[in-house]
Amino acid sequence: MFQPLDPLLHSELRLAVMSLLISTEEAEFPYIKEQTGATAGNLSVQIDKLSAAGYIEVEKTFKGKKPCTVCRITPKGLSAFEEYVEALKSYLVVNAK
Repeated sequence: MFQPLDPLLHSELRLAVMSLLISTEEAEFPYIKEQTGATAGNLSVQIDKLSAAGYIEVEKTFKGKKPCTVCRITPKGLSAFEEYVEALKSYLVVNAK
């Protein structure tokens, strides 16, 4: 009846990061931090978790002399997000009846 929810995506901040990356394809760390309202430390930890799972890829470069971290959603991450949304719908349909 209920489909299992991906515990990695069932975190508010990680879900927000994935949602942002789906709509923008890629985003720099300061933009994600600003949009989510997260602290730099917490956001960094959550990005590492998503990256370790293969849901996003992280590219660290420099803009001039300043570090620049760019995040992109991967095909695996997109698929996981879509499955999460479908699983969540199974909970909504049951509760709507």
